[in-house]
Amino acid sequence: MTDVSGELVFRRGRKVGKAVYRNRPLSKAGISERLFALLFSGLVYPQIWEDPEVDMEAMQLSEGHSIVTIASGGCNILAYLTRSPARIDAVDLNAAHIALNRMKLTAVRHLPSHSDLFRFFGEAGVAHNSHAYDRFIAPQLDATSRSYWERRDWRGRRRIATFDGNFYRTGLLGLFIAAGHGVAKLYGVDPSGIMLAGGREAQRRFFDEQLAPVFDRRMLRWVTSRKASLFGLGIPPAQYDSLLTSGDGSMAGVLKARLEKLACDFPLEDNYFAWQAFARRYPKPGEAALPAYLEQANYATIRGNVDRVAIHHANFTEHLAAREAASVDRFVLLDAQDWMSDAQLNAIWTEISRTAAPGARVIFRTAAEPSLLPGRLSPALLDQWSYEEAQSRDFTARDRSAIYGGFHLYVKKPA
Repeated sequence: MTDVSGELVFRRGRKVGKAVYRNRPLSKAGISERLFALLFSGLVYPQIWEDPEVDMEAMQLSEGHSIVTIASGGCNILAYLTRSPARIDAVDLNAAHIALNRMKLTAVRHLPSHSDLFRFFGEAGVAHNSHAYDRFIAPQLDATSRSYWERRDWRGRRRIATFDGNFYRTGLLGLFIAAGHGVAKLYGVDPSGIMLAGGREAQRRFFDEQLAPVFDRRMLRWVTSRKASLFGLGIPPAQYDSLLTSGDGSMAGVLKARLEKLACDFPLEDNYFAWQAFARRYPKPGEAALPAYLEQANYATIRGNVDRVAIHHANFTEHLAAREAASVDRFVLLDAQDWMSDAQLNAIWTEISRTAAPGARVIFRTAAEPSLLPGRLSPALLDQWSYEEAQSRDFTARDRSAIYGGFHLYVKKPA
């Protein structure tokens, strides 16, 4: 079912800019927005940083459901297939993410075994992954995505060669994490040392004694006070302002609190997000929990359901506008609403409300803790939905990715 119709437009910043720009081009804020759009038009998330286990529980996802979600790095889409929904439509403005998602789906279909899939997406330093791409994936991949992965850099290396090393050290997020390790090491701290901690108490001790003091350093506080410092997390200027409302009023304080949750609130053996942040890799099979799509127990189900996914290089609102009324059971907005103006919020929720099937559920995350809908969404729209506040707080606490202030669940009220 993968949608390969139409040409992907790899024009830097074009679609992303339409979603981000709020200020005049030559203003300070406008320049910041345009820099973000330029950076965000390339690969940002080699791995999605929302916890799919929380997603699926909040959605009460099961067979027969129709889902519309933002694609991002694609890990969650494949995780959702473990519940055998009827259809997943994944949209994204970022052409690099579209190419990654289409390549992942093709790899699930055509790599010979689970071991091959794990070597390609789960291991680092497998030098023959690009050969596996040439033999099994490329012949089945749409022409536009294939062109993306086979494009060469200034050294003559194809993009797909990043899978011969450590793909998760690439993209804006990978570079941001690398920069974080570099800053910590300047102050004599190796963040990977937490992987030697023998349990939650030792994790807490490592954070308090090693990691926490770094956030009090003057240089780090100055750097993180600049909005561009968080572009590597995929955080646009508007979302940066939202983040500042949660914490002590400084971005260093906010980042310290989020890293504390990642380092201390979950056992390392249960949290592959912490492995990527601190060890810069996924665990080996049997070493700790893996993303759902890389777990061998899920392989047959995911492969059997992969044709239920369609990938669209499109705006979420525009995609829904083409759908029939009451045709979607579950909506996954990630943190995209943090980017939106009031007009954009009302436009997307107009289409969500129109296309929502009875009992539909919407989930999303926010940089700050509260839901951003009250006071911004039209009462005529908001009154059609029930906010599950207690459940939302519980899901926020259990989200292993730890980087968001709030997880939010809305359920369509009976007509």
